[in-house]
Amino acid sequence: MAGERSTTESFDDFYHAHFRSVTSQLSAYVGDLSQAQDFAQEAFCRALTRWDRLARYDDPVAWVRQVALNLARSRWRRLQTARNHLLRQRRVEATMAGPTPDRVAIDAALAQLPAHHRRAVILRYLADLPVNEIASQEGVAEGTIKSWLHRGRTALAELLDESIEETGKV
Repeated sequence: MAGERSTTESFDDFYHAHFRSVTSQLSAYVGDLSQAQDFAQEAFCRALTRWDRLARYDDPVAWVRQVALNLARSRWRRLQTARNHLLRQRRVEATMAGPTPDRVAIDAALAQLPAHHRRAVILRYLADLPVNEIASQEGVAEGTIKSWLHRGRTALAELLDESIEETGKV
């Protein structure tokens, strides 16, 4: 690990000397220049935080390249997991006859709620999150979430009552 490389070599010089080559190698790997730039940038940012140690490596660019490749692989694995999940969900939906009139009415009513009320209702009743997690996620007080939930439920009740009056069913 300890090499002849001087720790006085500045990170800026290292970055400017190697960013383009790491990016082009990654671009060939991921097939997208923009993503390759993002991965390379993240890898160089991580290198910057460890520069005192990395500067002494025989080949610090190999470390950066490996980190960037790991980032690309991790993203690919996350995308594969999400894709597989979506495919499983599609198969379930494909076997159903389609959305029920109740579901259409609920979706239409939810769409009419203010965005923050809609998010709170969906997170609470569809994602089954507790109020404190919703508050944390939304960056507001728990009391605010409780208020949004109350207002959202009240508005939904009115909208769904109107739907019953117009169609005769929900």
